[in-house]
Amino acid sequence: MNSVDYDKALYYTHRSQWDNLLILMVRTKDDFLSKKIEHFLHAYNFEQDYKEVEQQLYSLLRYIDHAVDIDEPELEHVHHI
Repeated sequence: MNSVDYDKALYYTHRSQWDNLLILMVRTKDDFLSKKIEHFLHAYNFEQDYKEVEQQLYSLLRYIDHAVDIDEPELEHVHHI
């Protein structure tokens, strides 16, 4: 998977660039990342309970962390060739 998408997701989330995060949601090839972004943006825009927004944000961040951990061994293998 393209780790640039995960970097962008972190950057856009950190900078509160919701329009760019929405564009990334549509363009990414990672369906799970897209769904996590969708759930977070929906909660951010429509949820009255801040705990739900926080939960969706943490879910997105945990997924990005997990996806990057999976991607790193693949990248290390490429560098050794």
